Amino acid sequence: MSAGRRRFASSVRARASLGATAVVAVALVAAGIAVVLSLRANLTGQADRSADAAAREVALNIASLVPDQTSYAGLDLPDDVEHPVQVTDEDGRLLMASEDLQRISGTGVSAVTPAKSPAPGATAAPGDDDDSADDDSGADDKGGDDHGGDDHGGDDSGGGDDDPAVGEISDRTSYTTGGATVDGKAGDYRFAAVEVTDRAGETVVVHAGASLADRQTAVNTTTVSMLLGLPVLLLVVGGVTWLVTRRAFRPVEGIRREMAAITASTDLSRRVPEPASDDEVARLARTTNETLTALEAAVERQRRFVADASHELRSPIASLRTQLEVGDAHPELLDVPGAVADTVRLQQLAADLLLLARLDAGERPGRARFELGALVREEVSQRTSDRIPVTLDVRPGLEVAGSRGQLARVLGNLLDNAQRHAHASVTASVYRAGGQVVLAVADDGSGVPEAERERIFERFVRLDDARGRDDGGAGLGLAIARDVAARHDGTLTVGRAPEGGALFELRLPRADGANTDADSPDADARA
Repeated sequence: MSAGRRRFASSVRARASLGATAVVAVALVAAGIAVVLSLRANLTGQADRSADAAAREVALNIASLVPDQTSYAGLDLPDDVEHPVQVTDEDGRLLMASEDLQRISGTGVSAVTPAKSPAPGATAAPGDDDDSADDDSGADDKGGDDHGGDDHGGDDSGGGDDDPAVGEISDRTSYTTGGATVDGKAGDYRFAAVEVTDRAGETVVVHAGASLADRQTAVNTTTVSMLLGLPVLLLVVGGVTWLVTRRAFRPVEGIRREMAAITASTDLSRRVPEPASDDEVARLARTTNETLTALEAAVERQRRFVADASHELRSPIASLRTQLEVGDAHPELLDVPGAVADTVRLQQLAADLLLLARLDAGERPGRARFELGALVREEVSQRTSDRIPVTLDVRPGLEVAGSRGQLARVLGNLLDNAQRHAHASVTASVYRAGGQVVLAVADDGSGVPEAERERIFERFVRLDDARGRDDGGAGLGLAIARDVAARHDGTLTVGRAPEGGALFELRLPRADGANTDADSPDADARA
């Protein structure tokens, strides 16, 4: 398959056009079949009614025949090719047929010429015809003997009172489909069969046909018209769909070209064009621009991070190299404690950078459950070199879920920050507030200005000289603490402590999911 064909096959416009054309084709074929079947059934019904009318007209003539006076050969049958007729008795013997009928099928009787044409009810002796014409007064003159012809088996013609009633025509009509050749013209017919009892009491069946030529012509014409019109209509549907989708996807192509240009130039300040409409394409363009804005901000943060990390790493490495070079040249001048301090600082900075990299990569903490108060007591007990002793106010039995090591790192960063800025006291508290467990670290230092309370959580941020590099820290501790809190579905905020310094509050969901109103007063009291 060539590249052009592959592009066409993978095009949304092509798939939409082909899909719409296929759906319309299926719908039109189904509708066409339904129309043809409905037309066929309608015209068949018309043929049934026409055949039934012809059959009942012949049946009415049979029912009106006078016994012993007229044979079936005298029936007035339709002489047009549209309505061939057969008259048969109950045994299937042909009694009468249309004059020009040459072949017939579908009626159950294939004969087209009757063996003979008997008179209806012809069972009396030849001389009885005159007797049958006698009026009622003649019979009375003979003493009312109505049965003078007993030797003829009870002839019905004995008197007017015994004449049979007018023949009955059945209300029931049965229909069959067959063929016939009339006057050299063959065709398909719909036959109606009607039973009729003549005046002599004999039951015969009248088969009358109605031509299906009109039905076949109409069905064929409709079918041919649909077959010829279907491709044209499908071409129109496909073409219109192609043009409509081309117009609809024109903004998408603009977005694609701009994104390709952004990728080639790596200029994240560029934005894709946004259509004036408020449809899905416009929302796609706005979302794309929002993504580009977020990506640009992330890349800018990454650049600043790399620059700041390089600067922070350069200082301890340069200091350590200088001391080692001096020590190598003049061993007596080697500042071993300073070299160790720079090494520790370098080690801590490298650990912070690695942790931030893992957090940025989306590393999720474990879900182990442990008591937060026990963690605080354990970590504080190991801080033997703190400048100011840490005062504890810990409620027991409050469990959280997450990474014990990462939360211990958060506590250490908060305590280190408090130790750098406190005057005389540092307090660590653990209590519950609603469905959360709160770890609060407060100091009596100068606090954090309200306008700077969000900025201090940015990476490599130090507010002033009091929080400068000489006091320790590279500006990563609070950024790490907030990222870890977010990974544990918690929050980390800073406010003003009762002692006047900074109050950092880490709020984490309780491991048991408890949330009662009785916990709220504790939170209010601690705040």
